[in-house]
Amino acid sequence: METGGPKVVALGGGHGLYASLSALRRVTDRLTAIVTVADDGGSSGRLRRELGVLPPGDLRMALAALCGDDEWGQTWRDVVQHRFRSEGDLQGHAVGNLLIVALWELLGGDAPGSTVAGLDWVGRLLGAHGRVLPMAAVPMDIVAEVRGADPCRPDEITHVKGQVACAKTPGSVLGVSLVPADPPACPEALAAVEDADWIVFGPGSWFTSVLPHLKVPALARALVSCRARRVVALNLAPQPGETDDFSPQTHLEVLRAHAPDLTVDVVLADGGIVDDPAALDKAAQEIGGRLVLADVAADDGSPRHEPARLAQAFVQVFSQ
Repeated sequence: METGGPKVVALGGGHGLYASLSALRRVTDRLTAIVTVADDGGSSGRLRRELGVLPPGDLRMALAALCGDDEWGQTWRDVVQHRFRSEGDLQGHAVGNLLIVALWELLGGDAPGSTVAGLDWVGRLLGAHGRVLPMAAVPMDIVAEVRGADPCRPDEITHVKGQVACAKTPGSVLGVSLVPADPPACPEALAAVEDADWIVFGPGSWFTSVLPHLKVPALARALVSCRARRVVALNLAPQPGETDDFSPQTHLEVLRAHAPDLTVDVVLADGGIVDDPAALDKAAQEIGGRLVLADVAADDGSPRHEPARLAQAFVQVFSQ
């Protein structure tokens, strides 16, 4: 990893953000992840419902991605990602989720700053190469506008609530909103955006991990008005249940529909999955950017970014 490097803010959640952070920590040591906090399933959903806390799962994954490649980093990454297997109440809980929530309680629960302080403490324990912040100070629900959720009524538009339900719904997702509609943004996240050199959107679940950041009003305003340059890293394959029929350029069209005032400087895509580079380049130009094609996919044929290759692509983007 280079010493210093640009100040980079990466937005997203889940496996997509894990991929971008695994690459970006090799490029800069001035890295901040701003993570969606709308998960309502699994271990995170159970802790959220029982204790009223932010869902910790995507925050945990981001912290794990920032662990180093030495023995310390690999060991703590495996510990926080470990899930209990039992026939009792611990079944499916991730160790890192419990650790994060325990620190939140010890540091004052709802006291101002305790959420971020708890994440910073976990980051110190893991030796994380960067900082992890929630995109909002309260848990929220995603509401998707879906056409054809009922196969018998293919043209009917309905609203589906909850991240898990949105990800699994049949039909075509047209857009997303948040409940509450005006959640308070995390102040430290706003400060990180204002201070950034680069903002990275994606890869990740487009409607449930990437676009929700643009539905937090204060965060959206900061992302539009900040001095940072912006790069969109596209997925390697459609997201089942969300973007099944999307072309790469459709992702950009949806981004523009959700944030009409947002401009993008670079669209980064793997050349092997772009069938129509001219159409994608045109879509990139329509939101103010240029297209960069790079070999960033893993060799095993899975829709997974290879961290070293993605890191090199980010180096190329940031240096231009």
